[in-house]
Amino acid sequence: MAPSKSPDVTAIRGDLLYCTEDPAVAGPGRALEHVPDGLVVSQGGVITALGPAADLLATLPPGSPVAHYPGCLVAPGFVDAHVHYAQTEMIGTFGAQLLEWLNKTTFPAEQAFAERAHADAVARVFVEELLRNGTTSALVFCATYPASVDALFEAAQAENLRLIAGKTWMDRNAPAPLLDTAQKAYDDSKALIARWHGKGRALYAITPRFAPTSSPEQLEAAGALRREHPDTWLHTHVSENPQEVAWVQELFPERAGYLDVYDHYGLLGRRAVLAHGIYLKEKELTRCHETGTALAHCPTSNLFLGSGLFDVAVARDRRRPVKLGLGTDVGAGTSFSLLRTLDEACKVAQLRGRPLHPVLGFYLATLGGARALALDDRVGTLRVGHEADFVVLDPAATPLLALRAARAQSIVDVLFALITLGDDRAVRATWVAGRLAHERAT
Repeated sequence: MAPSKSPDVTAIRGDLLYCTEDPAVAGPGRALEHVPDGLVVSQGGVITALGPAADLLATLPPGSPVAHYPGCLVAPGFVDAHVHYAQTEMIGTFGAQLLEWLNKTTFPAEQAFAERAHADAVARVFVEELLRNGTTSALVFCATYPASVDALFEAAQAENLRLIAGKTWMDRNAPAPLLDTAQKAYDDSKALIARWHGKGRALYAITPRFAPTSSPEQLEAAGALRREHPDTWLHTHVSENPQEVAWVQELFPERAGYLDVYDHYGLLGRRAVLAHGIYLKEKELTRCHETGTALAHCPTSNLFLGSGLFDVAVARDRRRPVKLGLGTDVGAGTSFSLLRTLDEACKVAQLRGRPLHPVLGFYLATLGGARALALDDRVGTLRVGHEADFVVLDPAATPLLALRAARAQSIVDVLFALITLGDDRAVRATWVAGRLAHERAT
């Protein structure tokens, strides 16, 4: 398909790399598309053509800009399925395991977001970090304060980023300054939905932090709001830590398990994304599959807090595959880079005795993540009609990476080198809706 002739046509030239299918189903060879010296053309923020550069260059309108990245891979922008912008400044803070870490580190840090100026400053840094690491879509936790949501969406809007975000709900088991009520959480979120959901590239997520910090009344209110706004997202945590799982059972003794708490209140289903899920049982994973509920695998966070080793192979069992994306989970997560996150996911998989194929890892960070977030109709792959969000990866970004990539035997080998040795330095450029949003100095 040739691009239409318009002055806002832009083109990116490089080796195109993207997934078209789930490699766990189609096989890595059929799922990965590689176009050496390719061209992807966009107009009005949407992809209008892609293929070999030799075929498409002559179809461009005269004077159309072509950004050429020889030796680099042009891929779909990364999709972060779970991250906390209100924890940006506490990344890398020493702490114990989950529950103690929340009380000693997270809750004090999030109280600072009561001040709009602070929220604005952190939101700008957060958005810059996403772009610097090649992330163009993300599902984000804000703080309990509605202004923290406004600050994030305004910062994202300035860069035209595709973000799903929401105010955190908590009405118990947290410091008083962070608590709301069932009614206030409902009212605040309803107003934020009206203000932001579907405006530009902003989408809204109803966001109870996790079952222990929401009363049954608040979870009921979250379910009611979701029924009123079925096109919104639901974002929370599940089964991250053994002590947390036991605590949920104490708080909700009438429920069959942690997942059943959310199920009871109508919080599962398509566009529901639960972070972690390390200790979900077979029956719970089956229920995720049945309802279309997605999980976000957060390996750097799970390792940092000693939470456990998530089993990708079990979650993706072909008999009842669960939709799965990758989350950096900053600030327990230790990097905004989905390359670094993938590297840790590969190590966790090795410890589980089921190595993670690099194409499957790449899929989870792009098309798989988009499917987990129900965004695969617009992002996650390179396809005509999809939004023009790209990351340009440089296999020679560092001397060691260049040395390793030079002896690569295949494009999959190059991809694995980027996964194991790459970080933000490997992101040569990030394009958002057909516009250059970040470029690494070379």
